Amino acid sequence: MPTITKNTDAQTVITTFEVTPGTCQDLLDALEDAYAAFISHQPGFIAAGLHVNDAQTRIANYSQWQRREDFMAMLRTEEMRKRNRVLNTLCRSFEPVMYDVVATFD
Repeated sequence: MPTITKNTDAQTVITTFEVTPGTCQDLLDALEDAYAAFISHQPGFIAAGLHVNDAQTRIANYSQWQRREDFMAMLRTEEMRKRNRVLNTLCRSFEPVMYDVVATFD
């Protein structure tokens, strides 16, 4: 499970996917398979979570990596490039964005 804390060296990546209710589950299945079979086994992977809005029009993926370079290396693999081409057919758009945690509240 991802741990959200201000004092971390981990790289946080939030990816949002714009989907339709008809493709939401298909994309979730593909993302779950990607994490189970490939992404979670890559060097530097820490944890991830998938989130879906009530209307099933948005999926948010929160992932953490030890270093920015670890995430970038995973994206550049042939396996992930193939998977991203499939993911792209299941959604209108998706965008991974790297963030730094600047504050947390309990």
